[in-house]
Amino acid sequence: MRAASFFLSLCLLLLPSLGFSDDKTVYGLTERVAIPEFGLELPAKLDTGAQTASLSARDIERFTRNGKQWVRFDLAIDKTHQQAIERPVARLSKIKRRAGDYDPEQEKTYTARPVIEVDMCLGGTRRSIEVNLTDRSAFQYPLLIGSDALTQFGALVDPSLTYAAGKPGCLTASDADE
Repeated sequence: MRAASFFLSLCLLLLPSLGFSDDKTVYGLTERVAIPEFGLELPAKLDTGAQTASLSARDIERFTRNGKQWVRFDLAIDKTHQQAIERPVARLSKIKRRAGDYDPEQEKTYTARPVIEVDMCLGGTRRSIEVNLTDRSAFQYPLLIGSDALTQFGALVDPSLTYAAGKPGCLTASDADE
């Protein structure tokens, strides 16, 4: 009888959390992510402490096309992605500078980064995500996914897991050719 009442109490305690997790997916601290429009699959770090997502890019150049702000950049991922990419700028993001990155003569405590929208696949889920462009080649992961994007994916992050979602399920041969 004691075991039955303990089990019933345990079920009642867990019941509220079961309803909460129905629309959430558990991901690991690191995951494989696909960006179909670039024909790209890469490792990413999921960082709940960062607000925005950051994609590794170099030779970042803003310009105007038909009265709109655009950006041209190369992916700073590997030697196979050396072709310049052009995208409209969704907005400029002000990223706080770290103490070692602060130049008192410039009197700016932030760095302005161009933000673009890209379709991103995490597990079997595809979302349009804003990413800021910056050279992340000194970091282990070329893509950092912050809390704004994690919210769009309905993500719960378990830092004890890695690659919990498996291979991204929405990158097809036709997507890579676009």
